[in-house]
Amino acid sequence: MSQPDRRTVLRWGGATLAAAGAGLLAACSSDPNSVAEQAKAGDDKNYVAGDGSIEQLAPESRGEPVSLTGTTLEGKPWSMDDVAGAVLVVNVWGSWCPPCIDETDDLQAAWVRLQKERKKVAFLGLDKLEGAATGLAYQEANGVTYPSLAYDGGVPILSLQGKAAATPTTLVLDPQGRIAARVSGPVTTSTLVGLVDDVLSQGA
Repeated sequence: MSQPDRRTVLRWGGATLAAAGAGLLAACSSDPNSVAEQAKAGDDKNYVAGDGSIEQLAPESRGEPVSLTGTTLEGKPWSMDDVAGAVLVVNVWGSWCPPCIDETDDLQAAWVRLQKERKKVAFLGLDKLEGAATGLAYQEANGVTYPSLAYDGGVPILSLQGKAAATPTTLVLDPQGRIAARVSGPVTTSTLVGLVDDVLSQGA
């Protein structure tokens, strides 16, 4: 796994990396940036931002596979069967969300890098709280080349087992479709590639 950059180190400051066999690790709920504290604040920013905490699950501690289906922003059907056997990165985003805008280039760079390395990895965005045309226009304007599912009343996001309260949230699903890692808040290229490599190294 590559060494984290300075931004990643700062993000990791409030979280403890999971040791082998460890269960889910979460950031301290008393953190003023935590989801719970933001919900209490009522500051009218219209979204709950993550604090950048990283959570990892050991293979034996993962839950049931995610069952995710939907329609892409281009209007095409998509299901987990389309990426069977691959590690799947799922990013919940919206073009109205400043942290989502900030991480767009990092996500695309991670996607390009993993594709160049010919790793069995797929990426999928889940657009949130906006129409498909708006989301698609944003993706095209920013050179995003992996697909995203349309919001569809939030149905696709409900498939994520309650693990995407913050916007943005990035999940890494193992080849069996189980949630193996989560970043609550914006993610960097090096952090995401490192999490994906961790899951790939664990096999199916």
